[in-house]
Amino acid sequence: MNAATASNLYSLPADLPLDSGQALGGAQIAYETYGDLAADRSNAILVCHALTGDQYVASEHPITGKPGWWERMVGPGKPIDTDRYHVICANVIGSCMGSTGPASAGKDGAPYAMRFPVITIRDMVRGLVALLDGLGIDRLHAVVGGSMGGMQALSLAANWPQRAQRVLVIASTARHSAQNIAFHEVGRQAIMADPAWSDGNYYAGEASPDNGLAVARMAAHITYLSEAGLTEKFGRRLQDRPDGTKGAKSFGFDADFQVESYLRYQGSGFTQRFDANSYLYITRAMDYFDLAEEHGGRLANAFENASARFCLVSFDTDWLYPTSESRHIVHALNAAGAKVSFVELSAPNGHDSFLLAHEQLDRVVQGFIE
Repeated sequence: MNAATASNLYSLPADLPLDSGQALGGAQIAYETYGDLAADRSNAILVCHALTGDQYVASEHPITGKPGWWERMVGPGKPIDTDRYHVICANVIGSCMGSTGPASAGKDGAPYAMRFPVITIRDMVRGLVALLDGLGIDRLHAVVGGSMGGMQALSLAANWPQRAQRVLVIASTARHSAQNIAFHEVGRQAIMADPAWSDGNYYAGEASPDNGLAVARMAAHITYLSEAGLTEKFGRRLQDRPDGTKGAKSFGFDADFQVESYLRYQGSGFTQRFDANSYLYITRAMDYFDLAEEHGGRLANAFENASARFCLVSFDTDWLYPTSESRHIVHALNAAGAKVSFVELSAPNGHDSFLLAHEQLDRVVQGFIE
């Protein structure tokens, strides 16, 4: 699945040091670019993707054929205008769309599988910084990210404070809560309970742990939506039966309710484009993320050398990373004397709101990066 899906591959010239104390040798970063880079390299914007995202932010996905995951935001004349900016989006290490991850071959030629080292958000950003070095980009015009992408943007700002002039963090957090970790653990256990997982060594076999991965996706997808949004979209409406019966209960365990059918569709579709082991590693990286812990236990310490301008955006129906999490970051930035703006937007779609059409978000993004 790896190299064949990447239009651009950068091989890191040196081993990538990891927070675990290990190092990842021979690592590659898969990335896409959009728009021309200015002669003085001053117009580069790094867009960081979320947990199940990839580098195809504004181009057709090579496996699903679907449009880029943020095509409404990135492109000519769009809020992140590729007529003006050179946009870079890279697949994080540990993922499965071309960058080195569990499905990649180790030194012995066999897939790493569970031999792949456990990584952190900061490790992912180390890989991104190495890519920027390779591209000759010393200072970004902006780094932008939603959800896990926002974690990466915060980590870049905290650990490489001179690398970005602007930092835009949308629907994100500075650390995972117990509830966040709990939902991820349900997903990981679903994958590892699938007999086809085979302790992670399923790449050469006939079966993959698709059932476990689908359940993990279903559980996570619930956290991306709001209760009001689910109720409005599905309520308790029943599916029409295959035999043509309209909205009747089966008195069995098929998908009677429309919301059940929707979640099953989300789960089965996800298994076509994502690797189960990558899901384990990336969710673990997110759970380990605690920016304050990395900087002596005080979040403001993370930003004491910050020179960038910051913008934080939250959504009122996001219960995965609620507005209180963004306010916590804003208070820390204020305490550090950083330049920061903050807005809570109203949207019915919960955490996923940052991916969906939202005129106010478009205005905020466009206004901040200009």
